[in-house]
Amino acid sequence: MAVPGSVEGYGLSPGEIEDFREMVWRFSRASRRDFPWRNTEDPYCILVSEVMLQQTGVERVGVSYPAFIETFPGFSALAAASLSEVLRAWKGLGYNRRAYYLHQAARIVQNEHGGSLPRDERALVTLPGVGRATAAAIRAFAFNEPSVFIETNIRRTFLFWFFPEGKGISDRTILPLVAATLDQKDPREWYYALMDLGHHLRCIIPDPNTRSAHYHRQSPFPGSDREIRGKIIGLLLSRSPMDQADLLAAIHADPGRVLCACSRLEEEGIVTREGGRFRIT
Repeated sequence: MAVPGSVEGYGLSPGEIEDFREMVWRFSRASRRDFPWRNTEDPYCILVSEVMLQQTGVERVGVSYPAFIETFPGFSALAAASLSEVLRAWKGLGYNRRAYYLHQAARIVQNEHGGSLPRDERALVTLPGVGRATAAAIRAFAFNEPSVFIETNIRRTFLFWFFPEGKGISDRTILPLVAATLDQKDPREWYYALMDLGHHLRCIIPDPNTRSAHYHRQSPFPGSDREIRGKIIGLLLSRSPMDQADLLAAIHADPGRVLCACSRLEEEGIVTREGGRFRIT
């Protein structure tokens, strides 16, 4: 793949934009990936998939997403469920805070928006767990709106093509290029194509994302606070409410860290403490 000329000042020529688009579309025609959330334009399903994909790989989401949608087929079903039911359906995806936020978002959509996901960015970002990037992705995939956002595979594609030697490149630098090259006619498929190419690049060359200003390695899961939080939630889903002493005895970790994790889960609204007993909210 040839690298176009300088993009200093983000002044892409029409030829550079066309070359980039043609390269991306050509790859997509030969190597488009298929996922269940790509086969729907249902805003509810898109919201669920985007929240799941925030911190979890597509392989794990591909397993959990169909079952979750079958259990909770729409905003009304998800809003009516208990948090315990939602967390059980979320098992295996990690970062349970996302399940809590999604549950709360469903209730807001059901109660304040008549059960229909708003397409306006200002309304979307008021939903729990939906930041500007997630809101923009929802607008692109659910409503085919030409919104601008970056995720890990999109970042990888732009770093590879426009910054082959650059280091410490920020998303603020990349975003104008995303906007300039966006296919206004079909942003939904355009973003899918960008993401597929970024995934492919990760498989065949040293990861360009290591040159991003935002790159960091995730800390190991074993022994982490994330692992402790997961164990707490798992125990409370099977034995709720649970005495503090029993909870501490069941989790082989420093009691101070366990209690700190419990306090954080309380602050987030996932766990409730009543006297010396804990339960899922």
